Amino acid sequence: MAGASTKVPEDQEAHLNEDVVEEILSHVPLLDLVPASHVSTAWKRAVLSSHRLLNRLEPWLTVHTQSTRPPHATTTRAYDPRSQMWIEIKQPPIHYISALRSSHSNLLYMLSPSMLSFSVDPLHLKWHHAAGPTVWRVDPVVALVGRRVVVAGSSCGFEDDPLAVEIYDIESRVWDTSESMPVVLKYSAASEWLSVATDDRSLFVMEKNSGKMHAFDPETKKWRGPYDLRSNDASVFSYAITCFQDHLILIGLDGDAERVQGVKLWKVNCETFEHEWIGEMPPLFVEKLERESDPLSSAGVCLAGNVMYIYNSSMIEEVIMCEFVDDGDCRWRSVVANERSVMERVVITCSEVGIRDVHTALVAEHKRFVAEFCDINGGESLVRVDTDRLEKS
Repeated sequence: MAGASTKVPEDQEAHLNEDVVEEILSHVPLLDLVPASHVSTAWKRAVLSSHRLLNRLEPWLTVHTQSTRPPHATTTRAYDPRSQMWIEIKQPPIHYISALRSSHSNLLYMLSPSMLSFSVDPLHLKWHHAAGPTVWRVDPVVALVGRRVVVAGSSCGFEDDPLAVEIYDIESRVWDTSESMPVVLKYSAASEWLSVATDDRSLFVMEKNSGKMHAFDPETKKWRGPYDLRSNDASVFSYAITCFQDHLILIGLDGDAERVQGVKLWKVNCETFEHEWIGEMPPLFVEKLERESDPLSSAGVCLAGNVMYIYNSSMIEEVIMCEFVDDGDCRWRSVVANERSVMERVVITCSEVGIRDVHTALVAEHKRFVAEFCDINGGESLVRVDTDRLEKS
């Protein structure tokens, strides 16, 4: 089905009950649904009229690899956990501004003194470009809250305020200043030392080592906190946060920077900041995050839908997937993310992807998907579908 593009004459189409067709299509991998709509008029109508299919969102992990040498070529591969497929997204080169970075799951950006470029759509098909902030920064916190991009901290030494905060409004395309970051963050106001999460209203920044968190409201331009998110477990030495539904997920590394003994999860109420135990990563997967040359000193995390990905920030080669299921339990899986060279930068994002997103990508100029089968250990085998051969309609 995946590679089919030949039209079937309408008088030869099999007439199936619409509910039966929809049930069949609900089990088809998302990437195959668009080519399925090219089989015949009836199949196209079934795919495009199915409420269940149009509203089904898949939590995809995306790995962006950028060369550190000019012209800084970038490759993009996405992993669909439902079908266990890696999908290479072939697209025109991204216009290089500076080093590619990511923040709080799906914000992909490049920031230089003269320009901010960022992308937030699920498959990063569209890039927004704006003049850079007025303050020159090295490694600031960059986050999207609603329609506003917040750039905070990490000002260069010759700037007056190392904790300066600026806000870019996507709709008005105007920069504005704000209350500076709390003074207590003076020596850690850089993305290297902070874990970042956002919801529709607030930016949360937490010191990875201390577990102290502050919250920022771009609407009022005010900070609040600090809030101590440390657990009662004294053996946890590093923390990370992400937002899930109406609460925070707190990830704690147990042991020390030389040898991590475990990875623990808590749910944190965004109003009271009370903790509730979720679970712990199985030891087998903890071992996959560590290498002798790259110990797990801090955890990177991104989340989409009900799937969270945890990885070693200093060595993104294997990613551990945690799926939150209805009964409150966690399902764990390992995903081989990348085999990189020392001359490449690897950036992780994740997002919920629907059939509309895939269709938009396929009809976009020069966009092309190449999907591959994967075994449960992340191994690749034969090519499944090359969408460059599909009729664009």
